[in-house]
Amino acid sequence: MDISKLRVKIFADGAELDQIEKMAADPMISGFTTNPTLMRKAGVTDYTAFARDALAVVGDKPISFEVFADDLPTMGAQAREIASWGDNVFVKIPITNTQGQTAVPLVRELSGEGVQVNVTAMFTLQHVEDVADALDADTAAVVSVFAGRIADAGTDPVPLMRDYKQIVSAKPKAELLWASPREVLNLIQAEETGCDIITMAGDQLAKLASLGKDLDQFSLETVAMFYKDAQASGFDIPIGADADASAA
Repeated sequence: MDISKLRVKIFADGAELDQIEKMAADPMISGFTTNPTLMRKAGVTDYTAFARDALAVVGDKPISFEVFADDLPTMGAQAREIASWGDNVFVKIPITNTQGQTAVPLVRELSGEGVQVNVTAMFTLQHVEDVADALDADTAAVVSVFAGRIADAGTDPVPLMRDYKQIVSAKPKAELLWASPREVLNLIQAEETGCDIITMAGDQLAKLASLGKDLDQFSLETVAMFYKDAQASGFDIPIGADADASAA
């Protein structure tokens, strides 16, 4: 399968600056997303410095940085500051704060001001309907639905994402993003459901080499892997007389 022929855009998800720089040169990667959890995992200690460094290597490809305040006024102040860092910056706003207070009024306010928001941690139909209604039709925006986590809850995200795309399409500059993918199959599902974007972490991007691989060949490669690892481990199963001698 030729990835370049897929309509859905692939955004690299992570906070390792060297990997971001490498991916920025890859034409398969259309943009980038980050979040505070990924930054902490990568050892980032200076949020603003990291963001400036990331912006210096991504060129004009879009990149999302998330607010981390837990009250709406401070979230708004952080969002406006982050938005000032570049025309290709999208500001990630979680759908609620930790108390469950909706961020939809803030999304409406920011989008109306021309701030490009990426509304994140979205799961439900109500989330998508409320955010789609709040977005300004003239401002670019991303609606990030955590399809992978929906699947983790035992719910098939495919029909949901198909419905969500119809809702988001009411705003011509808004894009639906398939977030938290678990496997390469999710890329195909995102394409088939009409999603505009899918985020993929480094380990998932590495698996794209297997996309469309002949399954007989894949089977043979798997068998060879098991054999090679058994040999490298020096495993031995004594048989017959050898087994009796080993047990004695």
